[in-house]
Amino acid sequence: MQSVAIIGVGLIGGSLGLVWKKQAQDIEIIGFDQPATLDRAIEIGALDRAASSLEEAISGADVIVLATPIQSILELLEQAAPYVKPGAIVTDVGSVKGPVADCASKVLPSGVLFVGGHPMAGSERRGIGQADALLFENAAYVLCPPDHMDASVVALEYASFVTLIEATGARLIVLSPARHDRIAAFVSHLPQLLAVALMNHVASENGHNDAFLQLAAGGFRDMTRIASSPFDVWSDILKTNDACILEVLDSFARRIEALRREVAGRDMETLQNRFIDARSTRETIPRNTKGFLHPLADVYVYAEDRPGELLSITRILYEASLNIKDIELLKIREGTGGAFRIGFAENATATAATETLTRAGYTAWRL
Repeated sequence: MQSVAIIGVGLIGGSLGLVWKKQAQDIEIIGFDQPATLDRAIEIGALDRAASSLEEAISGADVIVLATPIQSILELLEQAAPYVKPGAIVTDVGSVKGPVADCASKVLPSGVLFVGGHPMAGSERRGIGQADALLFENAAYVLCPPDHMDASVVALEYASFVTLIEATGARLIVLSPARHDRIAAFVSHLPQLLAVALMNHVASENGHNDAFLQLAAGGFRDMTRIASSPFDVWSDILKTNDACILEVLDSFARRIEALRREVAGRDMETLQNRFIDARSTRETIPRNTKGFLHPLADVYVYAEDRPGELLSITRILYEASLNIKDIELLKIREGTGGAFRIGFAENATATAATETLTRAGYTAWRL
């Protein structure tokens, strides 16, 4: 394997380029996207060179990564088919696999292997400016080979491709496209729709009383974090995985109706069992693996209202090599002070940040 072409050098494509340039330095990384995006990708070290056309990018590539929205992936498969060399591997990063696998089987020439891919890592923010070589570290990365090919065949016959994916730091899972899409509907697509519904539901009441959003902190804020995701990312998902999404919405609606009956009937025993079951099941979710959803670990810091205070806090964390993923001013009282919420990728980092800020004289805590 000598060259990889990344078509679409945004958050995911750019992050793949960054990590592969660090972990697989003998492989040439070629990118195709808008000129400004390509310039930035080369500047930060995500690409070796930029291609001026799709044909130039993929004609000699051993691996071709389609890192665009799903509808664009479907179009690119057909456009790329005449230029893919025999023996090449084509993969994608879309979060719906069935329609993409079906399209690839129809349009790609014989002698070209398509292995669907879904790295379960990302951000509400997009673009090459958000690319991060550590984005996939400990994330689940699903590979969906053709139905006739099991995991052992992929591992043996395409070991260099598997090694390339493992170089991202992700943990590989092999699933059929159909199984992937049904699981994704339950654990990714449903939570997104619920977050949107929760926000819209509270917003409708907030129009009559702004205390609703003033009190919407803690658990509500955590549950609705992904409501910030842009619709143009989700539009293709909702269209291409609609059958599985409708199935899970119907089953969830029945579960909500059951909860309504139990609350109305004051069936505390059943409700208690639901809480117990939910808690025990949640405890079985791996703690050290990113999945479809990976909330940040938050630290809260009280800061006085004076110039340079935020700079002081961030400098302390920088000097301690503690990487901030998100920051928000929660409230401030003029002339007195306020509280910042600072998000970190892991609980260990958040704990270290709390201890570091406390030693520096700040009031810092975790909920």
